[in-house]
Amino acid sequence: MSLRFSLMGPVRAWRDEEEVGLGPRQQRAVLAALLLNNGIRLSNEQLIGMVWDEPTPSALMALRTYVYKIRKTLPELHLKSMDGGYTVRAEIVDDCRGEPLEGLRSAYFDAQRVRLGDYRLKVREDCLERELDVLELQKHVAAHPLRERPRALLMRALYLEGRQGEALDHFHRARALLNEELGLEPGPELREVHARILNGDLSAPRRPEQLLPDLVDFTGRAEEIAQALRTLPGTVGITGMRGSGKTALATRIGHLVKGRFPDGQIFVRGRDVAGELLRAVGVENPVGDRAALWREKARGKRFLVVVDDVQDAATVRDLATPGSAMILTSVRRMDELPGVTWLKTAGLAEREARDFFRKVLGPARVDAEPEQAGVLLERLSRLPGPIRVIGGRLSSRPHWTIGMVLQQMEREGKLAGVIPSDCVAMLAPLIAAEERLSDPERHMLMCFARQDAEVIDSQRAADLSGADPGEIEMVLESLAGVHLIEPLVLGRYRLPRFVRFYFRLRTPALTG
Repeated sequence: MSLRFSLMGPVRAWRDEEEVGLGPRQQRAVLAALLLNNGIRLSNEQLIGMVWDEPTPSALMALRTYVYKIRKTLPELHLKSMDGGYTVRAEIVDDCRGEPLEGLRSAYFDAQRVRLGDYRLKVREDCLERELDVLELQKHVAAHPLRERPRALLMRALYLEGRQGEALDHFHRARALLNEELGLEPGPELREVHARILNGDLSAPRRPEQLLPDLVDFTGRAEEIAQALRTLPGTVGITGMRGSGKTALATRIGHLVKGRFPDGQIFVRGRDVAGELLRAVGVENPVGDRAALWREKARGKRFLVVVDDVQDAATVRDLATPGSAMILTSVRRMDELPGVTWLKTAGLAEREARDFFRKVLGPARVDAEPEQAGVLLERLSRLPGPIRVIGGRLSSRPHWTIGMVLQQMEREGKLAGVIPSDCVAMLAPLIAAEERLSDPERHMLMCFARQDAEVIDSQRAADLSGADPGEIEMVLESLAGVHLIEPLVLGRYRLPRFVRFYFRLRTPALTG
């Protein structure tokens, strides 16, 4: 579940899309003080001084009562007690509503209201920039006549509606007002919009919507999705072997949260991540430090960025920006990236795998052969990618049974190093994974696949290969890093059945 707060207007909270009642005014004041100092420890004395201008001796007891009630109402907030004080870490959204901290009264809140009021104007103008609604911009300009940014936005909106004369008239009115009230000429933003209107090259801001389509038959991953929703707008990383559904999971999460990122959603696959992000927002030929330029373009905005199949941590290291979110997918977990919450995809749970197979092939055919379906799913290690391919193959052969596919796989497992053409799509994740293996890694998998071994012991691996045990441990850990084997305890690993099947096919060719 996702928990988020707003301080613009009354203090409010939402759990997913449902608003949560926060109790009486002083309880909301305690919560507001904690949220205004998000991530910072506040002592009892500091909190009391923020909430009450003239605290009574009972203030400490009242504070503890309110903290208890906040914890009970919002258990996922993780309100922590530390050395006689409290701290929270929370997502605070800007929803452009009324007076900041509405209804809360103390010297501290009055000072914060001024600060948040200035911030609220910026937030409101960010919203107006996304919408470019002429009527709302006219109201905002009338309320804040000396602010140049909303006037520039109004000129842009009028021009895009074909009202060029009105747009230019607003520039001259702004110029006269600034001269009369402040003795100033219009600033660079107003002058730039004016010049671009005269040149006829002013265009609507680009709002990218690049998420891949969500899969209608997406199945499972409830725990991983819940953890991602708790993390965003932080950075979420999804790791797992090829074919385990990393991209599908990232896409599903993206569609669930895209409404929280009104400036757009960007999907990138490739090594020039910063360049692709810039092109998505209209910078066609970026020069210089692309990461710095992206951070500048994304400042004050809320983008959802999905970077698929990250190959190198350096390509995404400096791209996170406040308010925006990133979802990364990578075969290898990149622990060198700071501030990433990593999720791991593997085979689906047994019931989820069967449900997914029923969606792909049709429930009647799967339910007609429940035992054979279970055996087939286990041979595919319950991985979504191969299940989809085998289900598609069966769908194109309406007279085939699941048992026939199992017989075919048995025959293929005895072939002399040849991957049948109709198996290539099913085995594509492992074909791609093998291309990136070193010779010792490939040899290790081949040795144990030949024996159809489920468990790899590091000592046994050293005996088979004749290599140094320390070197073998490095090879095994590298294979675990790309999820071709799974760590059990120190020195022992599990070899998934689907990986065993593939490397049994490859064994004769690899050994000559």
